[in-house]
Amino acid sequence: MELFTKIYQRAAERKGGKKPLESLLKPNPEYKDLTKIPDRDFLAEMTKKIFQSGFVWRVVENKWDGFEEVFWGFEPYKLELASDEQIERMAQDTRIIRNFTKVKSVRDNAYFVKEISDKHGSFGQFIADWPEDEITQLWLYLKKHGSRLGGNTGPYFLRTMNKDTFLLTRDVSGYLIRQGLVDRHPNSQRDLKLVQSTFNDWQQQSGRTMAEISRAISYSFGENHPLT
Repeated sequence: MELFTKIYQRAAERKGGKKPLESLLKPNPEYKDLTKIPDRDFLAEMTKKIFQSGFVWRVVENKWDGFEEVFWGFEPYKLELASDEQIERMAQDTRIIRNFTKVKSVRDNAYFVKEISDKHGSFGQFIADWPEDEITQLWLYLKKHGSRLGGNTGPYFLRTMNKDTFLLTRDVSGYLIRQGLVDRHPNSQRDLKLVQSTFNDWQQQSGRTMAEISRAISYSFGENHPLT
């Protein structure tokens, strides 16, 4: 695989120099102390990413006040006790996007969040304690124990909550395939471990965050997905 310095140099050339590139690599998101974020905020963001998956994100954003109302402020201790009848009524509510399987995932993830919170003190503490050099294992954990958090949904959720993670967008996956690290979009345990090891090497070389590294790859190779 290429050294990160080569990736960075190519990205800088494509974006008009180091200064413009740096402004893209560090979009300065609002700082969030994961350990102080309420469980309901994690459940809310999970839900938003699940509903945005395969859908127009703007529509979900425009309806978000309705989501907050229909899902009882996303309090896990309330939603985990919702009856099947209540879930069915929620899935028919015009204030949200009416998709029964996604609505049902909210109750499933409420149980997941509360269970983790009870074991670790808070869901945020659990996420904060997970090492970034094993971030793909956290993706797999979310996929296995949560509901509808596979694919890029889990990683996008983590990135939004300010957990450092790279993203396997089309551009990043395309680069890894072109370099011969994987044959296709990484999904298997083997491929994800290879990708994780490669990102760990780049991080040691550069001292940069996983998010900055994946953005640099995108700007050096593909169509520059804004969320990479």
